Amino acid sequence: MSGLIVLIVIAVVVLFVLARAVRIVPQARAGIVERLGRYNRTLSPGLALLVPFVDRMRPLIDLREQVVSFPPQPVITEENLVVNIDSVIYFQVTDPKAATYEIANYIAAVEQLTVTTMRNVIGGMMLEDTLTSRDSISGQLRGVLDDATGKWGIRVNRVELKAIDPPGSIKEAMEKQMRAERDRRAAILTAEGVKQSQILTAEGEKQSAILRAEGQRESQVLYAEGQSKAIETVFDAIHRGDADPKLLAYQYLQMLPQIAQGNANKVWIIPSEFTQALGNLGSLVSGAEQANGDGAAAQVRPPTADGGGRSPADR
Repeated sequence: MSGLIVLIVIAVVVLFVLARAVRIVPQARAGIVERLGRYNRTLSPGLALLVPFVDRMRPLIDLREQVVSFPPQPVITEENLVVNIDSVIYFQVTDPKAATYEIANYIAAVEQLTVTTMRNVIGGMMLEDTLTSRDSISGQLRGVLDDATGKWGIRVNRVELKAIDPPGSIKEAMEKQMRAERDRRAAILTAEGVKQSQILTAEGEKQSAILRAEGQRESQVLYAEGQSKAIETVFDAIHRGDADPKLLAYQYLQMLPQIAQGNANKVWIIPSEFTQALGNLGSLVSGAEQANGDGAAAQVRPPTADGGGRSPADR
């Protein structure tokens, strides 16, 4: 019975020693081994063996990129305005030994260094530049922090400004300025729209007037060409027909009723050719009537002395 108890005790001691001697380091972690209180080595991921009761492994260090968000910090700008800046730091441990022995708490150290650097950078900037130059501020903070934390075994990858909150009075003034700017832009856009509309309307009226003028010109040209063709046709017909003054006088007489139409026709202007044609026409009419009279007289002879109406031949 006593032998069994001894075996059990020996087994427990062996298991305890193995538990102290065998360590497993996960991926993306690093372990610092101290032997008799002094730095011995850095354990990489995997299985590691330690000397029991001689070696001691400190808490594992995370080698992944870490994100730390700091609470808003009051910062004074160049014009003595207090703004609250909320920042985020992205950093990574590159040297586990330096991160362990060069700085007691590297996260708190990074936070304080970030606040100090931010106050130095923004303290020389105006509020408007601070609000519009986030990338520039982030770049300056990253450069300063990376140089300062290099000896701690830490690399600062990025510094982001989540929010920049100016005082309430400044916010109200900025909102008024923004509303005035939006109203100004709206007025400019409205004026530009009216201008473009008027320009387009004027261009349309111009094109319409040009088209109407071109249409009237084409119409007048075609009308003049038609009149010219008609005059040429009438002139050629008159020359082919060899019209005499009698025909012309007759045409003048046919046109007189058309000339007399209308209440405004008070004075007639008769060309000299018309009076000459009327004279020729009158002589023609007189000659025709005389010829008709002579013919009738020849047909109806006066009675002879013997009282008969017949001629000597009839008798």
